[in-house]
Order: sequence, then structure tokens, then C-alpha cells
Amino acid sequence: MRAVLATTPGGPEVLAVQDLPEPQAPPGRVVVAVEAAGVNFVDTYRREGRYPMPFPHVVGSEGAGRVVAVGDGVTEVEVGDRVGWVSGSDGSYAEQAVVDAAALVPLPDGVPADLAAAVLLQGMTAQYLVASTFPVREGHQVLVHAGAGGTGLLLTQLATARGARVLTTVSTPEKEALSREAGAADVIRYDRLEDLTAELPPLVRACTDGGVHTVYDGVGASTFDASLASLRPRGGLALFGAASGPVPPVDPQRLNAAGSVYLTRPFLAHYIATREELLGRAEEVLGRVADGTLRVRVGQRFPLAEAAEAHRALEGRRTTGKVLLLP
Repeated sequence: MRAVLATTPGGPEVLAVQDLPEPQAPPGRVVVAVEAAGVNFVDTYRREGRYPMPFPHVVGSEGAGRVVAVGDGVTEVEVGDRVGWVSGSDGSYAEQAVVDAAALVPLPDGVPADLAAAVLLQGMTAQYLVASTFPVREGHQVLVHAGAGGTGLLLTQLATARGARVLTTVSTPEKEALSREAGAADVIRYDRLEDLTAELPPLVRACTDGGVHTVYDGVGASTFDASLASLRPRGGLALFGAASGPVPPVDPQRLNAAGSVYLTRPFLAHYIATREELLGRAEEVLGRVADGTLRVRVGQRFPLAEAAEAHRALEGRRTTGKVLLLP
């Protein structure tokens, strides 16, 4: 089978398509014929070596497809089942992936594999952020950075469905239109700002009554200071990603000066730590996709051979919605 490996730590150029032996299903695990694999920023962090990984390794953590073999002791799925996953795999950028049976979620009728691969990781991230990290309630005002990205579009829809007024930041007219279509009440074009840290918080306060209740920030270094300054007293900043790089160490006294605000660095794995929690979050996300109340935008699809270009597009902010690889 063909798979995309990160051969050494580095940029997209270290990705290479190689032929590997077809995998077998060990106890507790299954082999899935991958129909679509999600491309995520975490894949680029692992490729760079920012997150510890063995090299070489098959890239990718998220995918969807059909079970073709099951190992001893597997009771969660059977051969032929349509499934998706966001963890527990030996790498999803491949024609076949070995996945922990306990990490698989069943796909409902009406949700094709490409949409499942496009929504599971980012959709469950958006779901835990608005439902558990800083729960959104009717009348809340929230700020979502990168509002036209895959997670940003889903966050906007889920927060709006909970009764929030959503502000977003984007960088182009096309992205502004997509963000408004997803439900954003106000969209701020940061490409028009010379100093994001100085100019964004006043704009946010002008759109609200003293700042937002919550900022959902997946961008990191370039937005952190502006995010903190956009909160109302006792608001919360969920720093769930670092697309622009990691945030330098923060003096906790800054949280006091900002109005006794809260800061957390959440991670999806901690919010799907049990199978019950995994299935609950997945069922809500996939159920909303199936009934049409959560729209998933697939911005670009690439074959396995163009995995490096998919990473370049993602890192270069040349994408909207979700990026997929199709084995």
C-alpha cells in the first residue's frame, strides 16, 4: 500500500510517498481502507518535530473509511462498518490505516466518508470548546480567530446555535463572506490593521458592551495579546492552537490586570478521554451534519502524492474550510 511518511523533521519537502507492506490487524485494533484523511495543523507540528515523534513516521491522525480486518478481542466494530477516527491510528495519510478499535466512531447514514474526515477532529474541537471549556450561553458575545478556517467556521455555527453573538477575524474578502455565511455578526479584517494588538481590542469593544465573554484562539503567537485585551472582566481565553507559532511564557499577573480573566490551553484528547465522551461528542457533531444544521466546507482535496502541497497550502493560509487527502 502507499503511505506518506515524514522522513526527518523539517518542512513539507520531507514528506515522501512510499510503498509499505499491507498492514495486519493486531489484537484490539482494526485495519481500515482509508477513503479520506484530514489535514491538520497538528500534522505539521509533528512533521516539524515541534511535537515529539519517531522518524520516519506515517503522517496524519484523522480519517474515515471502511473496516477491512479486525484483530482478536475487537467488539466495537465489524468488517464492512463505516468508521471515522481522530486518534489511535498509526498514520492516516495512507491507503490503509491500523486504528485502535476503541478510538473508532460509527458513521451515520447520510454522512459520507469525506465529510466525516473533514469534520470529526475540528468539529469535536469546536463542540468541546463551546460546550465544556467555556460553555456558551444565550446572549454571550464571543470572538473567534481565523473565522473562515475549518475550526473557525464550525465554532461560529455551534456558538451561534447556542445563542451567542459571534465576532470573527479573517484576512480576505472571500473569507469574510464565508464567515458571515456561517453566522458571524461582525467580521474584522486583520489584513487592514497595521498593529493587531493595538487596534483589534478597541474594534471588539466597539462591537460589544465592554469586550467579549470568550475568545477562541487557534492562531497563537500573533493574536494572543489582542485576544487577552479583547476580554471583558472575568472573561475566558481558550488558546487551542498555535498556527502562527507558540505563545511565549505568560506572567499570571497579566490575567489580573486584564480583569481577573481566565486562560486555558485545552487539548481534544483530554475531552474525549473516555469512549463514552468520544461517542457523545462525535454523535452530536455527525448528527448535526446528517440533519443539515452543521455545514462542513471542504476547501481543497489533494491526492496522496501532493501531501507536501497540502501542507504548504495550510501553513501559507491559502485554505478555507477543511483540507483533505484522498488515497
